[in-house]
Amino acid sequence: MTEQYDSVLAHVKTHSNPSELRITDIRFADIAGAPMHCMLIKVYTNQGLVGFGEVRDMGEKIFAQMLKSRLIGENPCHIDKLFRRIKQFGGHARQGGGVSGLEIALWDLAGKAYNIPIYQMLGGKFRDKIRMYCDTDAIDKEGGNGMGKALKKRMESGFTFLKMDLGIQQIVHEPGTISAPLGFIEEMNALTNAYYHEDTSKLSELELRNLRNRVYDIYNIAHPFTGIHITEKGLDMLEQYVADVRSHIGYEVPLCVDHFGHIGVEDAIKLGRRIEKFNLAWLEDMIPWQYTEQYKRLANSVSTPICTGEDIYLKENFKPLLEAGGVSIIHPDVLTSGGILETKKIGDMAQEYGVAMAIHMAESPIACLAAVHAAAATENFLALEFHSFDIPWWDDLIISKLPKPLVQNGFITVPDAPGLGIEDLNDEVIAQHLHPEIPGLWEPTDTWNNYWSSDRLWS
Repeated sequence: MTEQYDSVLAHVKTHSNPSELRITDIRFADIAGAPMHCMLIKVYTNQGLVGFGEVRDMGEKIFAQMLKSRLIGENPCHIDKLFRRIKQFGGHARQGGGVSGLEIALWDLAGKAYNIPIYQMLGGKFRDKIRMYCDTDAIDKEGGNGMGKALKKRMESGFTFLKMDLGIQQIVHEPGTISAPLGFIEEMNALTNAYYHEDTSKLSELELRNLRNRVYDIYNIAHPFTGIHITEKGLDMLEQYVADVRSHIGYEVPLCVDHFGHIGVEDAIKLGRRIEKFNLAWLEDMIPWQYTEQYKRLANSVSTPICTGEDIYLKENFKPLLEAGGVSIIHPDVLTSGGILETKKIGDMAQEYGVAMAIHMAESPIACLAAVHAAAATENFLALEFHSFDIPWWDDLIISKLPKPLVQNGFITVPDAPGLGIEDLNDEVIAQHLHPEIPGLWEPTDTWNNYWSSDRLWS
């Protein structure tokens, strides 16, 4: 009987042997301009299956590399077990990128091992297509009219939900629009130009380090402590900016706003009240997410929905904002929140408070599709960010049978293919867009194989 069984099994095409699947290696590739610096992950196994993940945009892959020794030899299908093992090494904002990116790769491997899409493993889907909101960076020329024209083109391409920047960066050039400690704004601008826009190759190592440290210091002053305020003239200009945008796109399409600058809650309230008349979908990250009571004050002071969350790690850290009534929309990034399952848990928890979930995403198609699966499986989902409209090679980073481009008429069709829906990564395209300062392509990471410590958090 056993021989007959083995003979039959030899003619059956099995996708994998999940119970014997083991992680054998983890490697990385850094790319630039997709739209940000993105760190792609490959998790290799003993059965030839490869899972794809990604570290949060503008983060650091060391947050993932340090976890390799804790995953090698483990079965990637045991996602929750492995997530609980590594989640203590994640943190808010970009520090969550390592844990979250590897969690995505585990889901991808599990889906490939069982030949099933990720959303199905999350309980199924609420929708077949995912609405994308198109983010568009500030345009220097033409002010609100230039932004309005750009957003109108997005609508003509099929997008039904829009986002733009609105903040002190649009008015800082105009005298009398901003008050701050004298010289502070000028120093910020000078440091920005010196570090980001000028040739630093002529600086000594000490000079470059000092410049980098000063940039770090000045840009990490939290909103309540900068002393920056918007004057009435500045508020007039920002109000007119939104009015000009609406004159081009109309009032029916949802329009959310972001990147206000480091202003305190009082100025956030004044600006929020000025632009209420323009029927905005939400005001995003007006102040740091940690200030729960200030978010409650902001939400109680304006009628436009308040949104935050892209820098919050783990479900439990969203709860204070929800309990306080500080948000109408939570906005996790799958590559910071803890990954796919944690994002779904965040959405489900928010639904209990009557709060919708949008998803932040400024990364490659890997992170995008991870967010698509989380969004498909979450009932109170609203819209997913798309920040790569003007990057013609973005879709070419992956090899799949999915529609191309991925985003069509403002939506992504939820993949029915195994895992994320990605068959392979396009190394030829990746090689063309490697980060100029980090040119390695899937180089060995053996130095991380055996790092060990006593990780137990109790005695």
